[in-house]
Amino acid sequence: MTHSMHRRTLLAGLCALLPARRALAAQSLRIGTIGAGHVGSTLAGLWLGAGHPVVLSANDIASARAAAEALGQNAQAGTPQDAARFGDVVLLAVPYGALPSLGASLRDLLAGKIVIDACNPYPWRDGEIASTAREQGAGITTQSFFPGAHIVRAFNSEDMSTIRAEAHRPPPLLGIPYAGDDPAAMRTVGTLIAEAGFDPVAVGPLAAARLFQPGSDGFEADLSAADLRTRLHLPRT
Repeated sequence: MTHSMHRRTLLAGLCALLPARRALAAQSLRIGTIGAGHVGSTLAGLWLGAGHPVVLSANDIASARAAAEALGQNAQAGTPQDAARFGDVVLLAVPYGALPSLGASLRDLLAGKIVIDACNPYPWRDGEIASTAREQGAGITTQSFFPGAHIVRAFNSEDMSTIRAEAHRPPPLLGIPYAGDDPAAMRTVGTLIAEAGFDPVAVGPLAAARLFQPGSDGFEADLSAADLRTRLHLPRT
């Protein structure tokens, strides 16, 4: 084969690869985490493994840096504002009682973005706002703090030790319930649940997230998707 023929063959091969590479790049989402503790770092690690770059944040920047360093390449650290600006999708992974103040400081940065709410309200820890969230539904309450964001409740129903242990297990995968009002946000979060190694179970609109908040039948259910749908009286797919 002449040099010119070899060059044409090489270029043809590269051109054939470009659509696949563009498709892969299009699937990559920038993810910011508000919180770099057990929840934030666990989910960040799973999404990094799926090829998504992550910025972890915390009020204590040193803890965010330590979490990012432990996760390795493509993990960075910053302030909550940095993470909110960076993320196409932003994960809320803080005590529920912190959400009102975070809403006041981040609502403009998160307007129009997909926000995954993994926070659970506990009155013994979070005070009156937790009682309100338990009564009217945590998803609806969270949405009130971030009125311009597309809130999706997800990854709040299982302990992170379970998430770590069960991610990418042999089928049947662990079912993870999620709920939200925006169809595009729901599709994106469903994909992120699947990429983290679980079977996404769409429960319904944001108001339906009370079906898997603390005290409900769907909380810490530890079930396959089919069994979780039965538990929550959802139609089988």
